[in-house]
Amino acid sequence: MKLQSPSAAPGSPDSRISLRTHIITGIAIVLLFIIIYIIMKQTGLLAFIMDGDRLSSYVERIGNYGPMMIIGLMAGAIVVNPIPSAPIALAAGMAYGQTWGTIYVVAGALAGALIAFSIGRLVGHDILHRWFGDRLKVGLFGSQNMLTGIVFVSRLIPFISFDIVSYAAGLTVIKVWRFTLATFAGIIPASFLLARFGSEMGGGNAKRIATSVLALGLLTMTPILVKIVYDKFRKNK
Repeated sequence: MKLQSPSAAPGSPDSRISLRTHIITGIAIVLLFIIIYIIMKQTGLLAFIMDGDRLSSYVERIGNYGPMMIIGLMAGAIVVNPIPSAPIALAAGMAYGQTWGTIYVVAGALAGALIAFSIGRLVGHDILHRWFGDRLKVGLFGSQNMLTGIVFVSRLIPFISFDIVSYAAGLTVIKVWRFTLATFAGIIPASFLLARFGSEMGGGNAKRIATSVLALGLLTMTPILVKIVYDKFRKNK
């Protein structure tokens, strides 16, 4: 007869230890991010990252390591929330043009999103599961299609925190491949426009810069307009 080791029941010593470990790990990660942010601010690294011209010039000077730096900085900006990612994307466009700039920005943003998702999944998901049990799989936040759609749409709207969505998605039951696909598809338009914007800034073409800004504004408004039209259609139906 095959014996199965019982899982730790809620309230048992093993369960309390596991819960405490997750909470301590979460607090440690938050403190680590705060320390990293303070160090970057005090050393001037944060100001350097926020200066697109200086960053662009630097990544061009370091040759083949430049793309790696852009990807690493983008990933870091996603994981450590206060670090802005837009200047990095603009610098990528200025240094490498809209095509390669977009590729590096997407690669870095996707890597950062997966890291943030993994932290949320490893640290917070078990805690929520212990508290809410199978209720996490019921209703709106139990639907894989709905969660995938929410992640995808949130990526299209620049003013919705990319970082928070990534961490929050890790707390839900969304499958990793769905999160990855929705994030990848959703970040391409904004990444392309930011890289293009940076590329045009580097070239000094005022007309094209204005076009890129307008396109980014339209991209931001599109999901909102779709929601308004959809709600009006449902009311009239």
